[in-house]
Amino acid sequence: MTQPVPPGTGLTGFVTREALDASADPTAAERAQLDQAVELLAGRRIALLTGAGLSTDSGIPDYRGPDAPPRNPMTYQQFVGDPVLRQRYWARNHVGWHHLRHAVPNAGHEAVVHLEERGLLTGVITQNVDRLHSDAGSVRVIDLHGRYDRVLCLSCGAVYTREGIARLLEKLNPGFLERVAADGDIAPDADAEITDTEGFTIADCPVCEGMLKPDFVYFGENVPKERVRLAYAAVDDAGALLVAGSSLTVMSGLRFVRHAAKEGKPVVIINRGETRGDALADLKIDMGVGTALQYLARALPDPVPWPGQGH
Repeated sequence: MTQPVPPGTGLTGFVTREALDASADPTAAERAQLDQAVELLAGRRIALLTGAGLSTDSGIPDYRGPDAPPRNPMTYQQFVGDPVLRQRYWARNHVGWHHLRHAVPNAGHEAVVHLEERGLLTGVITQNVDRLHSDAGSVRVIDLHGRYDRVLCLSCGAVYTREGIARLLEKLNPGFLERVAADGDIAPDADAEITDTEGFTIADCPVCEGMLKPDFVYFGENVPKERVRLAYAAVDDAGALLVAGSSLTVMSGLRFVRHAAKEGKPVVIINRGETRGDALADLKIDMGVGTALQYLARALPDPVPWPGQGH
């Protein structure tokens, strides 16, 4: 396996400790199912689609797992159209950001790096915005829903680091983080449950004073076409699709399962609980994602060389 990420590295710059310890070994029943997955995937290069279930071992809550609380995420239309909701969102995000920014890759992310280094993956399509795949060392990552370490100006297109905007928000709202604690859960997009948001001052774009928005796709907002194209290309280049930790509730991820199934490519889904793609899967395994990915990283044989690649 790859070595743990050294403190202070990674594209987000917020890795502060080693990756979490390896997950528990699979049970005998889980091993039997994972061996079926190995049979389906062996000799094929794989497109990997990951969701929030992969990051739970890093302390980031799931969206729709069996133990996830009900969520009512803000839509893009609400964010841009309602100043009060936008103020509420930024206050909650400011608190949530300071909780989640120190999350580090776990053993499941490290297993993905190992699969990629061995040439088994055509790409990592992730629905997560936490950037933990890149922090772990994965190279070909398609951040389908964006990333929460960046902020965009909707007027002039300027791009800022989330850390820089956090400093600006702290200057505009001195003592806010000390006064306000999260009242409940924090969503994977850093949306913290807090009630004291009325006096929060949001930051405008330092360049043009336009509206700032975290660089991830909201409900009601389309995934940028180039990301979709790259994701489809990863599936087209692969001989199979592996889904890890996604309920596939939203179409942005489910479409790739439908595409792979339509092309006659094996689909393996690993997730705790039902997914919207179960009926299309050649194999569905209900178990912890980190444990499963570690097993597959050990058990899958090296890929068949590409034409002209040599032996």
